Amino acid sequence: MAETIELTVDDRGVATLMLVRPEKHNALSQLMIDELRAAAGRIAADRDIRVVVLTGQGPSFCAGGDLGWMRDQMAGDATLKRAAATSIAGMLGALNSLPQPVIGRVQGNAFGGGVGMACVCDVAIAADHVKCGLTETKLGVIPATIGPYVLARMGEANARRVFMSSRVFDAAEAVTLGVVAKAVPADDLDAAVAAEVAPYLKCAPGAVAAAKALARSLGPTIDEAVVQRSIDALIACWDGQEARQGIAAFFDKTPPPWA
Repeated sequence: MAETIELTVDDRGVATLMLVRPEKHNALSQLMIDELRAAAGRIAADRDIRVVVLTGQGPSFCAGGDLGWMRDQMAGDATLKRAAATSIAGMLGALNSLPQPVIGRVQGNAFGGGVGMACVCDVAIAADHVKCGLTETKLGVIPATIGPYVLARMGEANARRVFMSSRVFDAAEAVTLGVVAKAVPADDLDAAVAAEVAPYLKCAPGAVAAAKALARSLGPTIDEAVVQRSIDALIACWDGQEARQGIAAFFDKTPPPWA
């Protein structure tokens, strides 16, 4: 039984994949990464699942990578670093390539990898109080393994507005950047997500999957070479001095040297 996620499927074939580490703001630990990838495999293989809703439990959608996990990877050897970076890249790729449409229900803040999780969805709807940000650079790292999906969603021009600055932006700006399709009052979020789900229940599942695969093939290329570049970029950061200083400053509750 999974510890960090919940996967349920209703009688319509609508699966809800929920992150359930609310006490950690649904930060991506190694266990959560592994459980998400396993869940993606089960969903992809289940022809009775027609739509997936990706969401989080509690006040945050996903706070990004768990910094304790990241610190452990940085302290490990080259083999451990590559295995960890490859695992998170593989999880994102598995979600991105699901044959079923994925609707993001962004009920709370999304930072770092949380923005990446929204960007692997086919469409994401956010509550209008939500804050977002690619906050990696203030910690001395970069949005590496999520980068291909963020750039595919935002486009380069929009991505460069927020990719390097760690600037936090609100739900309205997340719409203009393309991270989410719309922002609605929190009380209307479930209805807005339901409105995105409903049309798919009248469509041929095989045709939906084929159309999604075609759309992905015609869009920006996210192939093995691109993914490996993102993995290499993350490992290079983990090996660098700034990441060690930034993560240490976070846990010490002191400003990093560049602040």
